[in-house]
Amino acid sequence: MESVSDYIKQLMKGQNFKGNNFNEGFKMIIGEIKKDPEIKRFLKEHQSDLADNAVERSAAKLYEYVNVKHQVAENKRSFAPGYLPQLVVNDHLIDVSYAASPRVIAKQKAEALSRRVTTISMPKDIRDATIDQVDTPDDNPSRLNIVNLALDFMNNLAAHKQEFFPGLYIYGPFGVGKTFLIGAIANELAKRDIQTTLVHFPSLAVEMKSAINTNSVNDKIDVIKKSPVLMIDDIGADAMSSWIRDEVLGVILEYRMQQQLPTFFTSNFSMAQLEQEHLRINNRGDDEPLKAKRIMERVRFLSREVEMTGENRRPK
Repeated sequence: MESVSDYIKQLMKGQNFKGNNFNEGFKMIIGEIKKDPEIKRFLKEHQSDLADNAVERSAAKLYEYVNVKHQVAENKRSFAPGYLPQLVVNDHLIDVSYAASPRVIAKQKAEALSRRVTTISMPKDIRDATIDQVDTPDDNPSRLNIVNLALDFMNNLAAHKQEFFPGLYIYGPFGVGKTFLIGAIANELAKRDIQTTLVHFPSLAVEMKSAINTNSVNDKIDVIKKSPVLMIDDIGADAMSSWIRDEVLGVILEYRMQQQLPTFFTSNFSMAQLEQEHLRINNRGDDEPLKAKRIMERVRFLSREVEMTGENRRPK
């Protein structure tokens, strides 16, 4: 691949500066280069660091700098799209380095944030959810309480990442914003360099049953159970089988309890209802109170119960 310096030298030779006119053309280019205000400022600031003939010896680099800068200013495609040229001193001569433009930096930051939030069968609108979008009306102080609890959790975890802080078990009616809230928490944690996995549990249950045929159940469970922060959405909305309860949910929660990893839940059931009305009776109608109690011990260790009320915001 042709180097940038060689490319610029060829560009200079292509400006009709040939034969006896080349030296004259070269001097003309150097004169134009020296008029550039940013180059003038750079030469003044680094006068003591540069060789006496640094401008002449660095002509190709300076020409490169000026041309690429003009291309960027005119929204033309340069050889390094999205990157801006910068002058630097290299062995008493002038060189050019490239730094990401503000647009590229913003894109990189957005991509980095996105990578810190993994969603499994979750609605797309939570990708842009923010805490300040959560309604906290004066006539519903419980919602403000939930937001404050969420903020306390995020601040504590960000300041003491090696300590264990229980998540929240958020329960309430359909459409009050439980899923939106955990999405907002996940996005805020991403800004603080904390990775979160959000899982829609009924969809996960279906996926796990399909994974039996490909022998990939353990791999899928490992990815979920080891997430620094896990959010299990809509637990209790599926027809719970003993296998899903014990070999999927139970394994995930056992690992997270042993490793003391923060875990959030959303549900239409309170903790007591989840145990008695959902986990205790499997999809065949069998009553298994001890197994339900075992799951709930882990849920209670990993999270703190809080009720979320409000208007149903889902389209009717």
